[in-house]
Order: sequence, then structure tokens, then C-alpha cells
Amino acid sequence: IPASLALAQAANESAWGKSRFAQQANNLFGIWTYDQDKGLIPLNREEGKTHLVRIFDDYGESVGYYMHTLNSHPAYRELREIRQQLRASGQMIDGHKLAAGLENYSAKGEAYINLIRNLIRQNQWAQLDTGKQRA
Repeated sequence: IPASLALAQAANESAWGKSRFAQQANNLFGIWTYDQDKGLIPLNREEGKTHLVRIFDDYGESVGYYMHTLNSHPAYRELREIRQQLRASGQMIDGHKLAAGLENYSAKGEAYINLIRNLIRQNQWAQLDTGKQRA
């Protein structure tokens, strides 16, 4: 997973590390769970909903879980296909291109993809996607 993509998603999902989920649950990526033993109830959760925000022991565990999810969950198959196409054609794997595979990450869909791409561009994080630095 390119550093630019991980940074943009973490910044967005954790309100730059200031969200309750980032501070109380070490959750940088807004990852949900239904496991009562590993979750924090969202304050504004809709009535009837049962999801929790996953609690991690530390930020490293949050990052590892995020990477595993993008690399294995069926919802992000398109992201992995884009990455494989870039590899096959000898192109650099960058977060801006892979963001197209995040439509299922947020209920915002295409707007979420644009938000992540804007964060990458505005913060010049694409320069981190050199092939040597990966999240």
C-alpha cells in the first residue's frame, strides 16, 4: 500500500489524529467491528445499528490491520487489480491511482475517492511513493 494512500486515509479517517477513535481506540482508519470485546460505540451511531469502532492496542496494529484489509477483503479487489495492472505495465504504484479502488471504503463512494486524491495532492504525498517507502 503506497505511503501516500495510507497517509491520506489516516488523516481523513482520524481527523489528523485528533478524533476520539484515534485517541481512545488507536484507530487511524475508521475500521469497524461487531466484536463487543474489541469495539468502541460511536457516539452518533444511528438507532438500530450495531457496529463498533475497532479498538487496537497501538497505532502499529491499526496500520497492520488496515493493510491486511486492503490486501485481502473482497470490497477492495478493484484496488488490487489496479495495482496488478500497474505492476504488469512497469508503472509506479501510487496512491492517487489506487484510490480508485476505494469506492466501498466509505458510504461517500466517488466523493471519498476525490477527497483522498485531494489530500494526496494538497500535501504532496505522491513524492513518498517511490517504491522504497511503503506504508
